[in-house]
Formats: sequence, structure tokens, C-alpha cells
Amino acid sequence: MTPPDILRLDTVTKRYSPQLPPAVDQVSLSLHQGEILALLGPSGCGKTTLLRLIAGFERPDRGTLYFGRQPVDGATWLPPERRDVGIVFQDYALFPHLTVEKNVAFGLQPRGGKGKRGALPSGGLTAADVAEQTAAAIALVGLEALKHRFPHELSGGQQQRVALARALAPRPAIVLLDEPFSNLDVQVRLYLRQEVRDILRRVGASGVFVTHDQEEALALADRVAVMNQGHLEQIDAPEVVYGQPASRFVAEFVTQANFLPAQLSPEGWQTEIGCFAVDGPGEGASRGDVMVRQDDIALAEDAAGAAVVRDRQFLGREYKYCLQTPQGTLIHARLPLDAAIAVGRRVRLTVPPQRVRLYPALSPVSAPAYASPASLSAPLA
Repeated sequence: MTPPDILRLDTVTKRYSPQLPPAVDQVSLSLHQGEILALLGPSGCGKTTLLRLIAGFERPDRGTLYFGRQPVDGATWLPPERRDVGIVFQDYALFPHLTVEKNVAFGLQPRGGKGKRGALPSGGLTAADVAEQTAAAIALVGLEALKHRFPHELSGGQQQRVALARALAPRPAIVLLDEPFSNLDVQVRLYLRQEVRDILRRVGASGVFVTHDQEEALALADRVAVMNQGHLEQIDAPEVVYGQPASRFVAEFVTQANFLPAQLSPEGWQTEIGCFAVDGPGEGASRGDVMVRQDDIALAEDAAGAAVVRDRQFLGREYKYCLQTPQGTLIHARLPLDAAIAVGRRVRLTVPPQRVRLYPALSPVSAPAYASPASLSAPLA
């Protein structure tokens, strides 16, 4: 059974200038209770603007945002401080003159009486409440021993933990994270993203985080929303987004896949590396582009192979090969380290037919004439 929606956006649009395309264009999505959602896309795609709309830093031009069943814009506008959200900024935004403890407690200042009419959170905190929730948040991120230090006395990873603790201290329903790991080195980033995921799970908070890092989005999120030029291209589980990209953009951005021009023949879709019986968004046309992921290609040295190794990069856990076909197409493949192939060698390509997908061709120009299947050294599907 699907958990209830804690946040819902209904055809939300935000335009900064009448002369420019919308930064966010009719985006509809939902966030389930306890779910972590990634907003993934390149710079300028609208993902940070969407996060700011959720936080209340921006007002939509059209569409409606709901927290639960309550609209929070238009006539029922709620400012950021009354939306029951915690925010972790890219640059941490810590107060340099305050200790860890005081930074975390900053948003928990004691206040009397009940919340203002219409506010999602209600009630006030006593001084004892502030102390208790501050201590709990600091313990949650493992910084009890550093609570009297100032931000400049902490590492980048420790500062990020302080920012997370400050966001979690008021015990918000939703935590918003804007590129939270981009300022950290690789090892700290890998460790901290798993730690953040575990912490959000532990407190039962729902999270929305912005990133341009495909691996980060796939590893951390329960669902991934891929954005492009203000539009929501696809929203689904990481495995679905990676394995069944809904558009060519998603396939290119998320998987860095190869695209091979293909023509429809009686045997299937004919490409330089073989003939495939495939489906996908490009069905119904006589020509298209077949998507082949880099990690779905197997290589074997073969003097009669159809491709030549033009470059090989060592990536630590694998090699990345750049291959050139007889017609000059460049194909990239990632393979394990157990069988290195030298630059200049000819190779035979093997691609599992069930892993390829078909997309519409980019341009109406005539597709090149391909060799017959029998002359290709790549196995045919």
C-alpha cells in the first residue's frame, strides 16, 4: 500500500521574466510520507527553483502546492518559517560566531502561545524543549563531542552534519537539501550521503534533495525526478529511470548511453553493430536511434572485429574504452579490469538484446546504408 502524500505539486509554473522560458513549467509530482525524492538534472534545468517553491522562497505563477491536503500558496500563502520544513543549504549557511550547539538551537528559540492561524506547525517550545531537541539533533549526527566548537574549527563533513542537525532539530515533516554534498571531497561525500539517508530513515522524515550527480540520485533516493529545461521528464524508482528511460534526454543524462542510428528492416532494427528487435519511445517509425549503455557492452579481441580501440581510461574499478566503428561512430564501453585491451586492437562487440531501447532519431536526414547482418562481426540479436 502506497503511503499518503505529504507534499503534492499540481501543474506548478514559475517564470522569472516574460521574455524567458519558465524556470519551472507545469510540474506535477508528489512526495510520499517517509520517502526520499531526488530532483536530478543539469545546471539551469529548474530543480533548485522547484526546491525554492516548495520551501516558500518563491511563489508560483500558476499551479498549486499542497502540504498534505492544505494548499500553501495563493490566498492561503504560508511563508517558509511556517511550512514545517527543514532546509540544508549547499554552503551550509552556519553562523560563524555561534557554536555547534547554538547553531543547531537557532531555529528553536523559546516562544510562547500557539502558532499563527493557518500555520502547519503549532504550539511553542519551552527552554527545556529547546535544550532537549538540540541535544537530540546533535546526537543524531554524532557531534556531541564537538558541540562547543565553532564552524571554522570543523571539517567540511562536520559542518554539513551541523547543517543537517539544525534542519532536523525542529522535527520537520519534510527536509529539503540543496546540493548538500557538492562541496565535499569524494570519500566524505560517499560516506555522508549514506549517513544522511540513514538519519532521515531513523527519524521518519521525508526528504527532497537537489543534485546534478546521477550516481548520487540513484543511490540515495527512493524515487528520482529528472528535470530538463523546466519540465519534468520522468519520475520513478531509480531502477526504472536507469533501465527504462522515458526520453532520450533521460537516457543520455542518467546513463551516458551510446546512440546508434538504426533503420527498420524485416529482421529488426539494423545498426553498425548488429540487428536488434527492440521497443521504446521510437516505435512506429522507419528509422531511429538504438540506445546501448556503456556497461552493457562486452568486448573481445578479434582481428576481424568491426571496431577499433581508440582510447582506454583507467577509472580505478574499471576501464572506459572509446571504440570507433568502420563508419566513424564513436562508442564508449565500461568493462572490468580483468581483461585489458590495448589501444589500436580490433574488437568484437556483444550487446544483450534485451538491454537496448529505441528512441526517435534526432534529425530527418537520411540514415546511412549499413552493411548486411552477415558481414557484421558483432553477434546479431
